[in-house]
Amino acid sequence: MKERLQKLISAAGIVSRRKAEAWIAEGRVRVNGKIVKELGSKADGRRDKITVDGKPLVMPEPVYYLLNKPKGVLTTLADPQQRRTIMDYLGRIRERIYPVGRLDLNTEGLLLLTNDGTLTHGLEHPSSEVEKEYEIRIKSPVGERILQAFRDGVALADGMTAPATVEAAEWDAKTGITTIYLTIHEGRNRQIRRMCEHFGLRVHNLKRVRYAGLTLQGVKRGSYRKLTPTEVEELYACIHT
Repeated sequence: MKERLQKLISAAGIVSRRKAEAWIAEGRVRVNGKIVKELGSKADGRRDKITVDGKPLVMPEPVYYLLNKPKGVLTTLADPQQRRTIMDYLGRIRERIYPVGRLDLNTEGLLLLTNDGTLTHGLEHPSSEVEKEYEIRIKSPVGERILQAFRDGVALADGMTAPATVEAAEWDAKTGITTIYLTIHEGRNRQIRRMCEHFGLRVHNLKRVRYAGLTLQGVKRGSYRKLTPTEVEELYACIHT
């Protein structure tokens, strides 16, 4: 898959993306023997011959990790305000990796990270319709009318949501909390929370418990693990390349 040159150079661990942009503008980067100065230029890091100052660009081997992100942690690699980010839990990983999609600050659970741009693009593309299952804990009873609306689609400001699957909805009279397992295949910003807010529901806790065929089994909150080759193959089977 073709990606922006500055992103490829940064992913190779040579310099930051901003510095890579300067190098491109200075004419220090060639793709298949031709100097490229346009910052919007793209190349395939696995197929094209990319050189920087005459030296071949060596792309890192692809790696894949699953993180159980805690609540109150930013899905970003750095934060100017020094708030906690996912990198506080991935410090032992040497490769430069990026999250596939996002979980907002107060959403916890399964987050996939990789340096494989082809897989990332494929999983994030709407046509792949990758399933994402969430455990939603709501501080009130939730009636069948609302659950059916989730199944049918909810009219949000950015359009009607695609039909969701409601696996279960259990009300605990002692805690006053309803637990719902909801599966969607869209990736809109704060979609689950906005669907709940549309009906005046107060989300007590939100956790992603499944992404495609991956689950949190065996991964404690704040911990991570490598994906197996079989799991990577199954993710690739989900995408349209």
